[in-house]
Amino acid sequence: MKVFLYPNLSKPHSRQCTDEACTILASEKAEILMEDQYSGLIGNKHEVCFSSLTDCVRRCDVIVVTGGDGTILRCSAEASKFDKPILGVNCGTLGFMTSLECGEIRRLSELFKGEYTISERMMLSVTVRYSDGKVLSADALNDAVLAHGEATKIADFEVSKSGITVSELRADGIIFSTPTGASAYSLSAGGAIIEPDIQCIEFSQVCAHSLFSRPIVFTPDSELSVRCNCSQDGYAVLSVDGAILARVTNGDVVEIKRSELKTRLIDLTGGSFFTSINRKLMKPLKQ
Repeated sequence: MKVFLYPNLSKPHSRQCTDEACTILASEKAEILMEDQYSGLIGNKHEVCFSSLTDCVRRCDVIVVTGGDGTILRCSAEASKFDKPILGVNCGTLGFMTSLECGEIRRLSELFKGEYTISERMMLSVTVRYSDGKVLSADALNDAVLAHGEATKIADFEVSKSGITVSELRADGIIFSTPTGASAYSLSAGGAIIEPDIQCIEFSQVCAHSLFSRPIVFTPDSELSVRCNCSQDGYAVLSVDGAILARVTNGDVVEIKRSELKTRLIDLTGGSFFTSINRKLMKPLKQ
């Protein structure tokens, strides 16, 4: 088995977890692949093949991420293009998409016994069509967020579905999320928790200037578009999975729909999504 080890060494315990992962993978006779940037940072006690990100993803059978949800988001963009499954080991804070905690790294050997399930997660296709004809696109596992820029204190957004206006609102920003991303920024903005295996698109508002702003859940085949009306010299910022993709201003259109790509997440523990929600988002009841 060829395993692409994708760490985030800025996370606490990630270096130790990555070293332990190397030891376990080597004991299972796996071929370990890593990006070139780690060639001088990872010890030489195990044989590791270093290459570019794209080459590692293309050649591997499975990706093991030692980091957090943000690390999985960065990895998913490339992994989904090659349909490679991801096993997450949480070295971050919440780790909703990870299967193991760093203290459970020994269970990594179960991967070689086939003792796991795979969850296919819906992604969003996000396209910016500029007024000058330029087109920019990306795919999101979590969400696409439009928020006012520095020169615009608040923006007006017009959201449409198949050419029909759904909402006209003034707000700090708006969020389009997948079910996977519903437990992230959308949840903080008042959106609903959605089981990640459901197919849908959730629309939430950030600090809307309205008494009746509510999240909306669209069918997965919905084709949505957004126009921003900003003040002179103002703009909105479009972020995809937390990374800034573009500036959007008057005359530009942002389109959101279900992506043809999917992210495949490996689960070794068989844990329930709601068990994770209860453990990581809700305080235990006082006895």
